[in-house]
Amino acid sequence: MKTHEEMIAEWMKDPEYRAEYDKLEEEFRMLDMLLEARQSAGLTQAQVAERMQTSQSAVARMESGLTCGRLPSMSMLKRYAEATGKQLRIQFV
Repeated sequence: MKTHEEMIAEWMKDPEYRAEYDKLEEEFRMLDMLLEARQSAGLTQAQVAERMQTSQSAVARMESGLTCGRLPSMSMLKRYAEATGKQLRIQFV
């Protein structure tokens, strides 16, 4: 059985898959930043959820990108940032 990494490496060889993956690069980067913020704060999803006054499953969905096909709202991102001791900054570059 192949590992997750091996499967992704194989899929990345397909130009169509790669093009669709590349379209989502910014979203993947945002999800990585969410995880990094929580981990650098030394918090569990449950602890972040408590600070945000939401459920652990809502935090898990947010971190995995499974929020009904939408990105988290600005309000949720602000609450997440505050819960992890960070500041939310959005820039046009």
